[in-house]
Amino acid sequence: MNDADAVLRCQDGDREAFRHLVESYEDVLYGTAYLMTGNTDLSEEHVQEAFLSAWRGIKGFRTGYPVKPWLVRILVNTVMTQRRRRSVPIDPLDTAVAQSSAGDPAELAESIEARQRVRRAITTLSEDHSTVVTLRFFSGLTVPQVAQALGMREGTIKSRLHRALQHLRRELEDSGPGNGDSDEQ
Repeated sequence: MNDADAVLRCQDGDREAFRHLVESYEDVLYGTAYLMTGNTDLSEEHVQEAFLSAWRGIKGFRTGYPVKPWLVRILVNTVMTQRRRRSVPIDPLDTAVAQSSAGDPAELAESIEARQRVRRAITTLSEDHSTVVTLRFFSGLTVPQVAQALGMREGTIKSRLHRALQHLRRELEDSGPGNGDSDEQ
């Protein structure tokens, strides 16, 4: 079953068709929620709430449009609403290290340090810039899909991405190895 068929069946009340959409997009939504919150429990809660909202609003979905940006938009709205209610801080990258028996320990340490630098740099972005970076680069949405998910024009998304990437580049250059972050002299 493809997404368009699933949506049409959902609009007729078919819960099994909705299961197809959930199974197709739960990982993307969870990953996006986690990148926005940094919290597994909150991410699961946000994804469940987003799917409930999607089920309630599926009759209003216009067929012919891609489902993924619509679902991501619902999720982003859910996260933002809950963040305002709870004052949850942004933690857009996973700080946990995957347990791996393979690989060079020096490379692993370098990778961890790089991820931490990127995470710190992203937390210096405004909420608007952090959201577009997360959706574009970590959730894998295209610029038109990010625009659709956020209800904005593509030009606005491109502009925010450009400014965010400039800011990140400056932050990462300033915090790079040899720029005062090392304990060695």
